[in-house]
Formats: sequence, structure tokens, C-alpha cells
Amino acid sequence: MNKANWPGNASGASTANKSARRSPSSSSPFSLAERLFSTGDDRRAAKAVDDGIVRLEDKLLAETVFHDGMAEVSARYLLEAGGKRVRPLLAFLTAQLGEGVTDDVVTAATSIELIHLASLYHDDVMDEAEQRRGVPTAHTVWSNSVAILTGDLLFARASKLLSILGERAIRLQADTFERLCLGQLHETVGPREGEDQVAHYLQVLADKTGSLIAASAQLGILVSRAPSEYEQPVFDFGEKIGIAFQLVDDVIDLAPPSDATGKTAGTDIRAGVVTLPLLYLRRDASTDPSAADLLARLDPERIAATPDAEVDALIAELRAHRVTEETQVESRRWAADAVAALDPLPEGTVKKTLIRFADTMVERSA
Repeated sequence: MNKANWPGNASGASTANKSARRSPSSSSPFSLAERLFSTGDDRRAAKAVDDGIVRLEDKLLAETVFHDGMAEVSARYLLEAGGKRVRPLLAFLTAQLGEGVTDDVVTAATSIELIHLASLYHDDVMDEAEQRRGVPTAHTVWSNSVAILTGDLLFARASKLLSILGERAIRLQADTFERLCLGQLHETVGPREGEDQVAHYLQVLADKTGSLIAASAQLGILVSRAPSEYEQPVFDFGEKIGIAFQLVDDVIDLAPPSDATGKTAGTDIRAGVVTLPLLYLRRDASTDPSAADLLARLDPERIAATPDAEVDALIAELRAHRVTEETQVESRRWAADAVAALDPLPEGTVKKTLIRFADTMVERSA
């Protein structure tokens, strides 16, 4: 997709998937589950999640069989590159408010993960991204057409899976897919004239990241036949924690390189991607000369002609600027709102672990 048009357009490369491009391919869903259940308590819930992930991986492989050599290779390409499986994990967790991780819950979680996977193929084409999950992107290996059609195949397979779970599950998927598309469209065209750029950015995050996480949590309730009054709280939790997750990602992008991540500091900034710290700089530029000066020096065209060492210094300056701390505060506010949304849930393992999940998402460093 088009990169940001500075300084007036808040559009940029895919916000919902920036973190996936930077995540190491060795990321495991089990490492996240271990952190959530690290106290040694609630081992039954932990085992249900772990067993569900194993069943999910088997079903993902089964659902990416197309009896066509090219389709199967391309559909499994990013699947085999790894992934944290955050969305299925949430579905398996909320399902324990109902009948637990049944076969239908695994089917629903598989569908959600296939939708997420499909969106990565499409986003990489629009972003002209070169890497995803530590491997070359599908469109660079084959072509834009192959990548787009692979995403379409995965969307179709996800729809077929959910069709066996009833009308409400299908409607939830359709509503989520609509929000994903609208979020991408709004990100691509940018805010309307006079629209608040920060509010526009947060809505894009809600649609592109929060909606699918929210749907995962709600499907766990719906398909496990848990009490219906729990659906809205976990949906609200998922959407808000998705926004918090992406705001943390905006901060992580500015972190200095480390042996653990091996990434270059300011990957998004160097690519001309708009993030919340930059939007805060824009907001302050009219009244703060130092913010205006830093914003001007971060112009993508100017950065492209700047030696790497000087760009590193610019990224460090932005990292130390108050707008980065303000972004961290905003991420924690969304996480706190996510936790508050859980108030109607009963006390116990699920609620406690969802709160721990929120803490894990905003305190991460990679």
C-alpha cells in the first residue's frame, strides 16, 4: 500500500501487522502460555490451552491441503514460518467459561487463525514488505498475484470452517472481515480533512488489530455455549487490548538493537510508516519548535538521504522524547480499560489469566 504522505496524511504501512514482520520466526505459542500460567496454579486451564494449541496446529495443516501443488505450497508458506497463535489462545481461554476446548472451539480458532494468516499475505503485498516472520514475503518469492490469491483461498477455507458452526458464528466472522477491510481502506486513504489524526489512527488499530482479537475471544464464549452475557465483556477486552498491543509496538520499534531481536531501531520510521509518537509530534509542532524541528528531520525523504549513523541518532532522540513516553502511557490506559471491561466475568482462572494476558501484552519488549 502507499506509504505515508508527510506531513498531512496519517496513512502508512500496515499497522496491524508491523509487529509480525519484526517477530522472530521461532516465536512459540507455548512460551506465551507459560508466562500466563507461570505461578503453577490453574494447571488444568493451562493444560487445556496447551492441548488446544496442539490440536489447532494439526487442524491448520489439514485445512491448508488444497490438492494443488502450488496452492498448498503457498498456503503453508507463512504457516510453517511460525507465529504466536495469540488469537486461538484467547478463544481457548474464554471457552473455559463454557464447555471448554471442544472440537467446535478448535474449529472456530482454526478459522480465526486462517483469517489472520490470509490478511498477512494481502498486507505484505500492499505494504511492499520484504520479510515476514523471518522469511521473504510470499509476493517476493512468487508474485503479487500468487500472494493475493493465496490469501483469498485461506479466507475461503476459513469461511467454510465457520459455516458448520451456525449463523451467529458466520455473522461474527462477516462483521469482523468487514472491519478488517474498512480498517485497511481507512489506513490507506488517511484521515478526512479536519479529522483528528490520532483518533483516526486509533480507530484503524481497533478495526485492523482489535476486531480479530475481539472476535477470537467472543467465539470462545459463543461456541463453548458459555453464558451469553460474557460475550460483550470479552469482545471489549479483545478490541482494547489489540489497540494497546499496537501502541506498545510503536514504542518497541524505537528500541535499540539487541541480540534477542536483531532488528534495526526505527524500522517503521525509516520506511515512512506513521506511528503514534510521530502523530504526537505533529500535534505539538505548531506550539513546540523542538517538536517541529524533530518532525522535519524525520521526514522519510530526508531520512533516505541521511547516513545510517545519523538516522540512528534521530531514532534515539525520538525514543527519548516525551511523545514516546506519552505513547507508553496511552498503551497502558487502553490495557487498563481492557481489564475494566472484564468486571462482569466471574472471579476465577479465566478472569485472572486474561488480566495477566493484558499485563504481558503491554509489558513486552519484543
